[in-house]
Amino acid sequence: MDHVKLHDKTFKPFIPYEKIISAIDGVADKINQDFRGCTDVPIILCVLNGSIVFTGELLKRLDFPCQLVSMKLTSYEGTYSTGKVRQVMGLTASVRDRRVIVVEDIVDTGNTIFDLCDILKGEGANEVRICTLLLKPEVYKKDVKLDYVGMEIPNAFIVGFGLDYDELGRNLKDIYVLDQ
Repeated sequence: MDHVKLHDKTFKPFIPYEKIISAIDGVADKINQDFRGCTDVPIILCVLNGSIVFTGELLKRLDFPCQLVSMKLTSYEGTYSTGKVRQVMGLTASVRDRRVIVVEDIVDTGNTIFDLCDILKGEGANEVRICTLLLKPEVYKKDVKLDYVGMEIPNAFIVGFGLDYDELGRNLKDIYVLDQ
């Protein structure tokens, strides 16, 4: 793992691929325990674009029937959260009377998760669970329960494994942190 330059910023190695995969295995085990033998078909909601890589890996590990649905929200401009969540693309299928497992790449302030739960309840979902690969506990201030957390990280700007800096870096298999 070497340093990576994206646009005007340099990032250094932070979380290797093997550790990411181990965290996904742990999350998948917990979800499988909770949903094994379920008679309904829960929805796996991929929050685009950042969660695509995580969702793909997670889906391969789930051993119960599930439906993949996507939507796109944004709250970032460059390296900063604007604090306002915008719905860029709506749900690709109905969640009415369904159980939904939201799959997020990262939860920091929790604004996106908070707004997303409101949207899903408004659309008639009868249960919403939150699954995130990464959590920044020092900045998470919402009272929305996070059901499945892959790993906790410090409040730093990261890229790779689906996470981007102005749309670059999503394709990196490891996770990198901004090199100050």
